[in-house]
Amino acid sequence: MNIALVNYDETWPSQFKKERDRLQLLIAPWMEGDIEHVGSTSVPGMIAKPIIDIMVGVNNLKDARGAIDVLSNNGYCYYPYKPEQMHWFCRPSPEFRTHHVHLIPYQSPLWFERINFRDILRTNAKVAGQYAHLKQTLAQTHRHNREIYTQQKWPFIEKVLASVSSS
Repeated sequence: MNIALVNYDETWPSQFKKERDRLQLLIAPWMEGDIEHVGSTSVPGMIAKPIIDIMVGVNNLKDARGAIDVLSNNGYCYYPYKPEQMHWFCRPSPEFRTHHVHLIPYQSPLWFERINFRDILRTNAKVAGQYAHLKQTLAQTHRHNREIYTQQKWPFIEKVLASVSSS
Protein backbone atom coordinates (compact mmCIF):
# COMPACT_ATOMS: atom_id res chain seq x y z
CA MET A 1 0.00 0.00 0.00
CA ASN A 2 1.49 3.33 -1.08
CA ILE A 3 1.82 6.18 1.38
CA ALA A 4 -0.66 8.92 0.58
CA LEU A 5 -1.02 11.84 2.97
CA VAL A 6 -4.22 13.87 2.98
CA ASN A 7 -5.33 17.07 4.67
CA TYR A 8 -6.98 16.80 8.07
CA ASP A 9 -10.54 15.47 7.91
CA GLU A 10 -13.00 16.89 10.45
CA THR A 11 -14.75 13.49 10.58
CA TRP A 12 -11.73 11.64 11.98
CA PRO A 13 -12.68 12.24 15.64
CA SER A 14 -16.21 10.90 15.07
CA GLN A 15 -14.83 7.92 13.13
CA PHE A 16 -12.63 7.18 16.13
CA LYS A 17 -15.54 7.48 18.59
CA LYS A 18 -17.69 5.13 16.54
CA GLU A 19 -14.95 2.50 16.40
CA ARG A 20 -14.06 3.01 20.08
CA ASP A 21 -17.66 2.22 21.04
CA ARG A 22 -17.60 -0.91 18.86
CA LEU A 23 -14.28 -2.07 20.34
CA GLN A 24 -15.48 -1.54 23.91
CA LEU A 25 -18.26 -4.03 23.25
CA LEU A 26 -16.06 -6.56 21.45
CA ILE A 27 -13.02 -6.73 23.70
CA ALA A 28 -14.15 -5.47 27.10
CA PRO A 29 -12.85 -8.61 28.90
CA TRP A 30 -9.26 -7.81 27.86
CA MET A 31 -9.29 -4.05 28.28
CA GLU A 32 -7.58 -2.15 31.03
CA GLY A 33 -7.58 1.60 31.17
CA ASP A 34 -8.51 3.60 28.12
CA ILE A 35 -9.03 3.47 24.39
CA GLU A 36 -7.11 6.36 22.85
CA HIS A 37 -7.09 8.02 19.43
CA VAL A 38 -3.40 8.31 18.54
CA GLY A 39 -1.36 8.99 15.44
CA SER A 40 -1.71 11.92 13.10
CA THR A 41 -5.47 11.59 12.60
CA SER A 42 -5.82 12.47 16.29
CA VAL A 43 -4.13 15.85 15.83
CA PRO A 44 -6.42 18.62 14.53
CA GLY A 45 -5.01 20.16 11.37
CA MET A 46 -2.30 17.50 10.83
CA ILE A 47 -1.80 15.89 7.44
CA ALA A 48 -2.05 12.12 7.72
CA LYS A 49 -2.54 8.82 6.06
CA PRO A 50 -6.35 8.53 6.29
CA ILE A 51 -6.18 5.65 8.78
CA ILE A 52 -7.59 5.98 12.29
CA ASP A 53 -5.01 4.71 14.81
CA ILE A 54 -6.59 3.35 17.97
CA MET A 55 -4.62 2.30 21.03
CA VAL A 56 -6.37 -0.02 23.47
CA GLY A 57 -4.97 -0.57 26.94
CA VAL A 58 -4.66 -4.19 28.07
CA ASN A 59 -3.27 -5.71 31.27
CA ASN A 60 -0.61 -7.67 29.38
CA LEU A 61 -0.14 -9.17 25.92
CA LYS A 62 -0.33 -12.80 27.01
CA ASP A 63 -3.71 -12.40 28.69
CA ALA A 64 -5.00 -10.33 25.74
CA ARG A 65 -4.37 -13.07 23.16
CA GLY A 66 -8.06 -14.01 23.35
CA ALA A 67 -8.91 -10.66 21.79
CA ILE A 68 -7.08 -11.68 18.61
CA ASP A 69 -9.77 -14.21 17.66
CA VAL A 70 -12.59 -11.87 18.60
CA LEU A 71 -11.24 -9.00 16.50
CA SER A 72 -10.31 -11.35 13.64
CA ASN A 73 -13.90 -12.62 13.58
CA ASN A 74 -15.22 -9.05 13.50
CA GLY A 75 -13.53 -7.52 10.48
CA TYR A 76 -9.98 -6.96 11.69
CA CYS A 77 -6.87 -8.54 10.18
CA TYR A 78 -4.28 -9.54 12.75
CA TYR A 79 -0.61 -9.19 11.93
CA PRO A 80 2.20 -10.06 14.38
CA TYR A 81 3.92 -6.68 13.94
CA LYS A 82 6.21 -6.01 16.92
CA PRO A 83 4.55 -8.86 18.88
CA GLU A 84 6.72 -8.23 21.96
CA GLN A 85 5.19 -4.73 22.23
CA MET A 86 1.62 -5.03 20.95
CA HIS A 87 -1.08 -7.00 19.16
CA TRP A 88 -1.61 -5.13 15.88
CA PHE A 89 -4.66 -5.16 13.61
CA CYS A 90 -5.87 -3.38 10.50
CA ARG A 91 -9.30 -3.04 9.00
CA PRO A 92 -10.80 -3.85 6.55
CA SER A 93 -7.76 -5.36 4.74
CA PRO A 94 -3.99 -4.96 4.50
CA GLU A 95 -4.40 -3.55 0.99
CA PHE A 96 -6.97 -0.92 1.99
CA ARG A 97 -6.86 0.27 5.57
CA THR A 98 -9.25 2.58 7.36
CA HIS A 99 -8.31 1.64 10.94
CA HIS A 100 -5.35 0.32 12.88
CA VAL A 101 -5.85 -1.11 16.37
CA HIS A 102 -2.91 -1.52 18.72
CA LEU A 103 -3.47 -3.56 21.91
CA ILE A 104 -0.73 -2.25 24.19
CA PRO A 105 -0.07 -2.85 27.88
CA TYR A 106 -1.76 0.00 29.72
CA GLN A 107 0.65 2.56 31.17
CA SER A 108 3.68 0.85 29.62
CA PRO A 109 6.50 3.01 28.24
CA LEU A 110 5.05 2.62 24.74
CA TRP A 111 1.62 3.70 26.02
CA PHE A 112 3.01 6.90 27.54
CA GLU A 113 5.26 7.57 24.54
CA ARG A 114 2.32 7.59 22.14
CA ILE A 115 0.10 9.68 24.41
CA ASN A 116 2.87 12.20 25.10
CA PHE A 117 3.81 12.64 21.45
CA ARG A 118 0.18 13.07 20.44
CA ASP A 119 -0.37 15.66 23.15
CA ILE A 120 2.76 17.59 22.15
CA LEU A 121 1.55 17.74 18.55
CA ARG A 122 -1.86 18.92 19.71
CA THR A 123 -0.43 21.76 21.81
CA ASN A 124 2.78 22.83 20.05
CA ALA A 125 2.16 24.28 16.57
CA LYS A 126 5.88 24.61 15.83
CA VAL A 127 6.60 20.94 16.52
CA ALA A 128 3.44 19.91 14.65
CA GLY A 129 4.58 21.93 11.62
CA GLN A 130 8.04 20.38 11.68
CA TYR A 131 6.52 16.91 11.93
CA ALA A 132 4.12 17.59 9.05
CA HIS A 133 7.03 18.75 6.89
CA LEU A 134 9.05 15.65 7.77
CA LYS A 135 6.09 13.41 6.95
CA GLN A 136 5.62 15.08 3.54
CA THR A 137 9.30 14.69 2.70
CA LEU A 138 9.38 11.05 3.78
CA ALA A 139 6.14 10.25 1.95
CA GLN A 140 7.66 11.55 -1.28
CA THR A 141 10.98 9.78 -0.77
CA HIS A 142 9.58 6.46 0.53
CA ARG A 143 6.12 6.40 -1.08
CA HIS A 144 6.34 2.65 -1.70
CA ASN A 145 7.94 1.59 1.59
CA ARG A 146 5.73 2.06 4.63
CA GLU A 147 8.25 0.50 7.02
CA ILE A 148 11.09 2.86 6.09
CA TYR A 149 8.68 5.82 6.18
CA THR A 150 7.76 4.87 9.75
CA GLN A 151 11.35 4.17 10.83
CA GLN A 152 12.59 7.48 9.46
CA LYS A 153 10.10 9.42 11.60
CA TRP A 154 11.43 7.87 14.79
CA PRO A 155 14.55 10.08 15.34
CA PHE A 156 12.33 13.18 15.25
CA ILE A 157 9.84 11.62 17.67
CA GLU A 158 12.65 10.58 20.05
CA LYS A 159 14.13 14.08 19.96
CA VAL A 160 10.77 15.69 20.75
CA LEU A 161 10.04 13.28 23.60
CA ALA A 162 13.54 13.72 25.02
CA SER A 163 13.22 17.51 24.98
CA VAL A 164 10.01 17.28 27.01
CA SER A 165 11.39 14.81 29.56
CA SER A 166 14.51 16.94 30.12
CA SER A 167 12.57 20.14 30.76
